[in-house]
Amino acid sequence: MSLEDDLAALKAKRGYLLPHHGLLAMTAPNLLAGYDAAYTALALEDRVLSHHDRECVWLAILIATDEDIATHHIVKFHKAGGTAGEAAAMLRLTATVCGFRAYRFTQRHWAAHLPGVDIPAEWGRTVTAAGQGADPALVHLAACAVQVCRGDQEGLRWQLRDAYAAGVDETALSEALSLTMFPASVPYFVTAAKIWREMIRAGELDATEPFLTWAHFPGQGGHGGGPDD
Repeated sequence: MSLEDDLAALKAKRGYLLPHHGLLAMTAPNLLAGYDAAYTALALEDRVLSHHDRECVWLAILIATDEDIATHHIVKFHKAGGTAGEAAAMLRLTATVCGFRAYRFTQRHWAAHLPGVDIPAEWGRTVTAAGQGADPALVHLAACAVQVCRGDQEGLRWQLRDAYAAGVDETALSEALSLTMFPASVPYFVTAAKIWREMIRAGELDATEPFLTWAHFPGQGGHGGGPDD
């Protein structure tokens, strides 16, 4: 097949092309094939989330990462039944979670001076209020994903605690966090998995099988190991 045929096939599959598709098709076709397979499994194949919920999470991720080029997800959001109210909720939620630093600062430095203020509880109420107009479980999924996108490790810890307290499905949470790999970076996702695992091992999250098995399996510290291995 010619380069034109390869690009036409890729466009027919996705419905669009971006500049890196043609560059990889021309200079690194094997890499393009691997990338396309990974993207297909990540963003196109059905896992746990409905198309509607997946695209809602995508909106929050793209706003959090200033990713303006991926407007095809807005089209997919509308096709999946997403409403203007839900889009507004994802916008408010993302903007709110991006401001977590104020709560982190207050908890770290002023908690003793504000004994009448339960700062983590206030954060939970703030997130819930920001996400009004969207399903509560979806609000937790999107908030966790945004914390990953921002690289805020403490924020993710707070968000995971709240998600578990709300009974959010762990497999849905895993899918939501995995969507951050391309727009936010694989290292951020790796760190998110590390934090999640640490919290389960510490007994901070009431995890189910097989998440308990994953968390307690040794030797996951990477090259050189880690203190828990």
